Amino acid sequence: MSDAHLTRNRRFWETQSDAYQDRNGPMLEKSGGMAWGVWQIPERELNVLGEVAGKEILEFGCGAAQWSIALAKAGARPTGLDFSQRQLQHAGTLMRGAGVAFPLLQASAERVPIRDASFDLVFCDHGALTFADPLRAVPEAARVLRPGGLLAFSHASPILDVCWKLDADQTGDRLEMDYFGMHRLEGPETVTFQLPYGEWIALFRASGLEVESLLEPRPAPDAVSTYRNAEEREWSRRWPAECIWRARKR
Repeated sequence: MSDAHLTRNRRFWETQSDAYQDRNGPMLEKSGGMAWGVWQIPERELNVLGEVAGKEILEFGCGAAQWSIALAKAGARPTGLDFSQRQLQHAGTLMRGAGVAFPLLQASAERVPIRDASFDLVFCDHGALTFADPLRAVPEAARVLRPGGLLAFSHASPILDVCWKLDADQTGDRLEMDYFGMHRLEGPETVTFQLPYGEWIALFRASGLEVESLLEPRPAPDAVSTYRNAEEREWSRRWPAECIWRARKR
């Protein structure tokens, strides 16, 4: 299986991290770190992770680690993993500013250099399970989870992806791509990944995980985001643009 997507995606994030953090960092800071998706819906409303104090947590594609910083302040013991050196440099700067310290690991979610059964929780918010092949990354997440541990992650919904032309700036209201056979999506700058709902569930089960819930967050009528415009907000109020999966290791 080719690793070309990792090289391409890593190159994108090394060159675009500064612009990304300049554009989106203030919104992520305003939400306090523990908020989900492009509309930053608070964790306290969705309760995806549950109690985090004292838990060993791996953030799977942490970027500048805004989530992990907030989790550390809440009493968790996080580790941030990302394949972009520049993103991790931003994470180090924010950690020092916040007065917290935890491990940062530069690695791919498809090959995690951590021993089996090391974490109580593996999660990401539009992180590694968007830019890494889930056929590799989900088994890796399951491997490093302890029995009873939780995998939780947000990403674009399959519905959003089948309505989004890969070379377009935003999604439309027509089906543009086949639903069956979705896997590797070649965009103009990055490679992202998606599966039909049934294939996600089959992959979880094959990896020793049982689905507990699938959340489909809906933005408020007046929600504002640096990731999306008002037209896209209205789209997201009609159809689910994002998913949050919760799957427990057997």
